[in-house]
Amino acid sequence: MQKIFYQKELLIKAPQKRKGADNNKKDVEKIQSWLSLFAMQNPSSGTATDIDGDFGPATEKAVLNFQKANGLPQNGIVDQNVFDELVSPLKNAFETNISGSNLRELILNTAQNHLENHPFELVINHQSNTGPWVRSYMDGHEGTDWFWCMGFVEAIIDQAASIQGKNFKTLMPLTYSCDTVGTTGLQKKILTRYQTARTNSALIKPGDIFLLQKTPNDWIHTGIVTAVHADTIETIEGNTNAGGSNNGNAVMNKIRNYKQSKLDFFSIESLV
Repeated sequence: MQKIFYQKELLIKAPQKRKGADNNKKDVEKIQSWLSLFAMQNPSSGTATDIDGDFGPATEKAVLNFQKANGLPQNGIVDQNVFDELVSPLKNAFETNISGSNLRELILNTAQNHLENHPFELVINHQSNTGPWVRSYMDGHEGTDWFWCMGFVEAIIDQAASIQGKNFKTLMPLTYSCDTVGTTGLQKKILTRYQTARTNSALIKPGDIFLLQKTPNDWIHTGIVTAVHADTIETIEGNTNAGGSNNGNAVMNKIRNYKQSKLDFFSIESLV
């Protein structure tokens, strides 16, 4: 795999605890981030806490609640074993063995596995597009300006292609820019414009990438096509929301009407 920054998100330097001599602000922020992410999926768990890098009484109580919810010894201390439980969704997303008879199936199954582990961004220090999921997709980058939809798409294709011993960078450059991928598609003649796609749906295949066009050479959002129907496509896409925003906060399964939207399609066939 090319995109391996996620591995750094799975570790802390030392056990973290209230008034701990080895407390590290970044590690405490990681812990607080995962406590808050756990609370999103388990709203009655009592693990939501501020993400400020300070392991105070609120964080300690959130840790105790997390330990209780997961059947762990309740001591309020986060060692690597407890942290492993906190970060298990990320580890499952990137390291679960994915099966598939071809690259397209591998891409779809990889995307579905990420979706099922609930990737979600956080707001840290008043900055959106932050947190461990964003950093993992964006190779350590995060913050309001770092839209992460293409980072998500490339992470999925990289992970799937690597299972077959293929390097996704032979298909497209490592980038976080929809424009870069769109331009690459035009240069390689593997980008189907929306006008053509609307009249010939056979050109759109599961595993391909959609690019939402703003202007002919400006694309503002992307995702992976998972199914094609008469007028609609199903997708899995990052940095979106229920309204289909290009700057939302989650990975979601979406349905888009490609005959009413300016969706260009980038083919992965040459990598297959």
